[in-house]
Amino acid sequence: MRKVFQAELHQVGEELIEIANLVSEAMDKASTAFHGADIELAQDVIAADARIDFLQNDLDERAIDILARQGPVASDLRMIVGALRMSASLERMGDLARHVAQLARLRYPENVVPDSLRSTFEEFSEGDLAIARKVSELLDTRDLELSTQIQQHNARINELHAGVFKAVAADTWDAPATTTVDVTLASRYFERFADHGISVARKVTYLVTGEWHSNSFS
Repeated sequence: MRKVFQAELHQVGEELIEIANLVSEAMDKASTAFHGADIELAQDVIAADARIDFLQNDLDERAIDILARQGPVASDLRMIVGALRMSASLERMGDLARHVAQLARLRYPENVVPDSLRSTFEEFSEGDLAIARKVSELLDTRDLELSTQIQQHNARINELHAGVFKAVAADTWDAPATTTVDVTLASRYFERFADHGISVARKVTYLVTGEWHSNSFS
């Protein structure tokens, strides 16, 4: 019976990694579509989000079933509850990648952001993609050094996000209202994607150490 239980826990962990990998792929494609005004790639991201949603629902149902049948305690209970919360964060990351792709589709054949902010949003994409890849690796290896690296990327993304709002509020900003809205939304999507990556990293740290280090994550 114990072997079956451990196999079920392992399957939950594998499904988390699968979702994280799909999220990483979604952000990679969404960023390419966003910067290159690639409507076909944007549509691929939008359509593929249903797969992430399906896997999250499947994982949650599996985890709840384990809770009901096995009544786990201690570290096993932390693992299952943590998986439920991490799957929600990963699903939201997938949604945010979809939102980025939807902006690219909305403004096609034009680019979403003006040339003055192009390098900023390219760095946003690089940071978010680095976080997504490290989240996948963290779920697989439980190497907490990756959590530290995720925090570092997130700190830079927060700086970029603040910089976008400073640029939009400057007297020299003369872009039309639609561009202002697009830039503000896009910045928020990239920033929130990173925040959910931090959320996953925080929960993995808790699973490994048994301690909640919320103050070390920003």
